[in-house]
Amino acid sequence: MLAAFLFLHIVLMVFWLGGDLGVFYSSRYVIDPSLTPAARLTALKIMSGLDLGPKICLILFLPSGLTLISLDAHGGSLFGIHLLPWWLLVPLWIGALVWVRLMHVDHHAPGQHPLVRRIDRLIRIAVITGMAATGVYTLIATHPFGVDTNPKWLGGKVLLYALAIAAGLGIRRTLRPFGAAFSKIMAGGTDDATEAVLKQSVNGCLPYVWVIWLSVLLAGLLGVAKPLANL
Repeated sequence: MLAAFLFLHIVLMVFWLGGDLGVFYSSRYVIDPSLTPAARLTALKIMSGLDLGPKICLILFLPSGLTLISLDAHGGSLFGIHLLPWWLLVPLWIGALVWVRLMHVDHHAPGQHPLVRRIDRLIRIAVITGMAATGVYTLIATHPFGVDTNPKWLGGKVLLYALAIAAGLGIRRTLRPFGAAFSKIMAGGTDDATEAVLKQSVNGCLPYVWVIWLSVLLAGLLGVAKPLANL
């Protein structure tokens, strides 16, 4: 069982990074003014389709990681209860699948379901807050949650996950002008100012994209190397 969820965790990380690379590559064609509107629209559809994979992986990375903690808790406990018992994992997975559904609705109809987008944002903020607090506690506590195998690597991994989600919110904010500018171009109203807005909104996401890539790579490295785990 542990090996199966470890495999799932690794696959999610691979698809997360691979899909993000595809999104980045196709975005170069979306903002290319030398292409026809039809070609740019096709590139946008490809980019949007590829982007769904990383979004799903980001969400499922959390319950799969928590399942790994439950299966290999190293004696950890919370208020005298085994750390993340199976009966707590069930609602966690259900909640994650509900989150995936909310994201899916917003992804395929952006701007048409403001309540769904608001709920999804609140979930992300709650996860960022919870993961950041857990990560800091794991880093500074001598025996976090009763675990005596020095899981500071895990605290770092949790913080990196929170950072990746926060970077995703930064991408959303930066892309706000994208929709109106792209719609104007598709309607034949392109001009230098509109192209500049489109390019700036997409390229402005690059620092956040790099943060996500680095966070996922470092989280994977910490998960494999587990530095200081036995000290």
